[in-house]
Amino acid sequence: MHYYQFNIGDYQSHTNHLDPLEDLAYRRMLDWCYLHEKPLPLDPNEIARIIRLRDHAVIIRNVLTEFFSRYGEGWVCDRVLEEIQHYKAKIEQASRAGKASAERRSNGGSTDVQLTNNHKPITNNHIKESKDSLSAGLPTCPHQDILNLYKKHLPQLAQPRVWDGVRQTNLRQRWLQAAKPSIFSPQGYSSQTEGLAWWDSFFVYIANDTKLAQGFETKDRTWRPDLVWIVNATNFAKIIDGKYQK
Repeated sequence: MHYYQFNIGDYQSHTNHLDPLEDLAYRRMLDWCYLHEKPLPLDPNEIARIIRLRDHAVIIRNVLTEFFSRYGEGWVCDRVLEEIQHYKAKIEQASRAGKASAERRSNGGSTDVQLTNNHKPITNNHIKESKDSLSAGLPTCPHQDILNLYKKHLPQLAQPRVWDGVRQTNLRQRWLQAAKPSIFSPQGYSSQTEGLAWWDSFFVYIANDTKLAQGFETKDRTWRPDLVWIVNATNFAKIIDGKYQK
C-alpha cells in the first residue's frame, strides 16, 4: 500500500503521551507495515535498522509492547492488519465487478456495478460490508450484541450511551483479534455465534475472576473500568494476560 487514510484526531488521542522519538518510531513502523504489507520483524534491533533508528531499540521495544501484537514470527498493529485486509478485499471486489461488467457488455446486458465519488467500481455487497470494515474471511462485528452481553454480566459498571467512531473501531479490532486461533483461544472463531460465545465467556471471566468488576479504591473515589477501557488494545491484552486476576 502506498496510501492510507490518517485520522489526525484519532492518532493524537492515542499518542499524546509519547515523546518525540517514540512518536517518530511509531510512525515509521506504521509506514513500513503499510508499505510492505507484512509484520515487523521480531527483533527490535532489526526494526531499528529498517526504520533508520539504529540506536533506539529500547524505544522501539516500548512502542511494540504498547501498540503492536505478536503474530507468529512478527509484530502487527491490528489497525494496520485490518486496513490492509480491507484494502485487498476492495481491490478483489473491484476486479470481480469489472470482469462482471465486461462480461455483461459483451453479452449486451447491463451491470449492477455502481460508481463511487472517485469513480471506482463497487458492488452493493461491498457497500454493505464496508460499513463494518470487514477483515476477509471473518464475520462482521455484532456491536449491539456484544454491548448486551457486557450489560448482562457487568451491569454494575458504567454502560455506554454512545457507541460510534473510535469506540466502534476499537471493539471491531478486538473482535477480529480474538477471532484468530493463535491469539487468545486455541480454536478462535469463524462465525458470529462462536464469537458471541467467546465474548460471553470473556465478560463472565471479568465479572467472576478479576478485580475489575469491583473496581479499585483510590485516594478519594472508587475507580471502575468501562467497556471503552476494556476494548482498548493495551488494556485488553492485560486482561487476557491475567494482570487483574483476583
